[in-house]
Amino acid sequence: MAKLCKAGQQLREQIDDAFPDRNRNAPEGWLGDARHAARVSDHNPCPDTGIVRAYDCNADLGSSKHEAHDLADQLRLLARSDKRISYIIFDGKIASWRKNYKWRAYTGSNPHRGHIHISFTKLGDHDRSMFRIPLLTGEPINGKPKKRSRILGKKLSSSSTSDLLSGGVGLENNPNQQHCCRCTCNNPLAKS
Repeated sequence: MAKLCKAGQQLREQIDDAFPDRNRNAPEGWLGDARHAARVSDHNPCPDTGIVRAYDCNADLGSSKHEAHDLADQLRLLARSDKRISYIIFDGKIASWRKNYKWRAYTGSNPHRGHIHISFTKLGDHDRSMFRIPLLTGEPINGKPKKRSRILGKKLSSSSTSDLLSGGVGLENNPNQQHCCRCTCNNPLAKS
C-alpha cells in the first residue's frame, strides 16, 4: 500500500494547521496518477517500501497570493539545513542541492504555477519532526523562538493507523534502499 513519507505527512499537517481555510482542491496531492507511473517521479511509490517522497500543496493558501511564494521560499531556505527536503518546484522555478537551494529556471513541462511541489529524501521516510518554517510555526528558521510566538502544527503520533487516503505511517526502514533524489534515482526533476 502506498504511503506518503512521514516528513510529507508532517509538512501537510503543519500547512493544514497554519491555513485551515485553504483550498485543498486539485492539484493538491501526493500519489501519482497513471501519467506519473509511466515515468520516473517522486509521486510514485518506491517499489520495495511503497513510500511516496513528494507532496503537492495547492498554491491557494488563503487571503494573499503571496503566501505560496513565501512558503516556497521558506522551504527553500530550510532545505539548506533540513536534509529531508530534496527539492522544491514552484512558479517556473526549482531549488535543489545542486545550486545550494538557489532558485533557478525550471524547464520541465509543468511549471507548477498552481501548486508547490516538495520532494523529500530518504531521510524523510521515517522522520516526522516539525519543519521550522516561520510561516507555519511563528519561529525563525535559525534561532530561538520568540516568547510570544504561536507555534502551529503538531508532531504526528507513531501509533496512528492509516490508509491510502491519509498517507500512512509506521513503515519499516529498509537500509538497502538506494532510491533518493540526491543520488541514484536519476530523477530528471532534481537535476534540472
